Amino acid sequence: MNKSIIFLTALFLIPLSAQAANTPCSGKKGGISHCNGTKFICNDGSISRSKKDCSVGFGGDTSAQEVPEQPESAPVAEKAPPISAAAQSETVKKNGNILEISYPGFTVWLDCSKRGAVKFRYNAQHDTGDAKRYDQFFLDPNVPPECQQTSAEPYGHNYDRGHQVPANHLDSSKEAIKATNSMPNILPQAKNMNRGAWLLTEEIIECYRDIDELLVIGGVIWGNNPTDDYFLHSHGVETPDAFWKVIIRGTGQDERAIAWIVPNTPEATRKNLDRYLVSIEELERVIKEKIQTADYVKHDKPSASWMIPVGCNKS
Repeated sequence: MNKSIIFLTALFLIPLSAQAANTPCSGKKGGISHCNGTKFICNDGSISRSKKDCSVGFGGDTSAQEVPEQPESAPVAEKAPPISAAAQSETVKKNGNILEISYPGFTVWLDCSKRGAVKFRYNAQHDTGDAKRYDQFFLDPNVPPECQQTSAEPYGHNYDRGHQVPANHLDSSKEAIKATNSMPNILPQAKNMNRGAWLLTEEIIECYRDIDELLVIGGVIWGNNPTDDYFLHSHGVETPDAFWKVIIRGTGQDERAIAWIVPNTPEATRKNLDRYLVSIEELERVIKEKIQTADYVKHDKPSASWMIPVGCNKS
């Protein structure tokens, strides 16, 4: 009789334990935080290995349908950070294939067909902070998976995870700094370019924002060069041909501007930045978009990039 009781008890416990094992984000993972496409994002920031479809079952229905396990060839980002109160204030507007993502301190326009940014904009204000840079890159849980890259891992092939909007210009806000590491703000940039000519444009902004509040507008020239598209398989994104940037300072008769089109190549070093200077008028013809500046500013092309002032603190 005792054996019968033990057998019956085990019979009832088996399906209960199996159900617990298949519950997404159970145990130390702290439960479900939110969905990223079909994946369950847990409260500890990890992605559940459950085969259930989060988009079908999340919201109280524990009978989420089973989906086939993704093959190894389909790259998926390993982690997503927990959503903070500031991240909840992030807004995403869609216009056709273009998403306008307003992060704390800056805006990025994302082309879903490219899985990458096409434009960014922010105001660089007087440097009053020294918040530390966030050390992780992550997919944005508020952006549809089909509109962003498939991985936040390093690119390789001598390409950096290059920022459109750098963390250092938003160092008065921890949340803004963290948002700059969101993958919609990241694209493959040649290492020499990212740490050379592109970095020098960032240092110019860092110094001149202590003189004047600056309006910074920039973007991506995707081009059509398949020979360097190394990351279509790993990240789902092409490699841009070039990046452009405009800095505008002052108003009225005191308005000044400077612009560059920087090729995404190893040759784009610091010493070569002046080669990439263009007038606003020239830039508008290339990107087929109007930049809001005074007409007299559009025709000016400085003979050299703005000099870094002596004693500027670039940190």
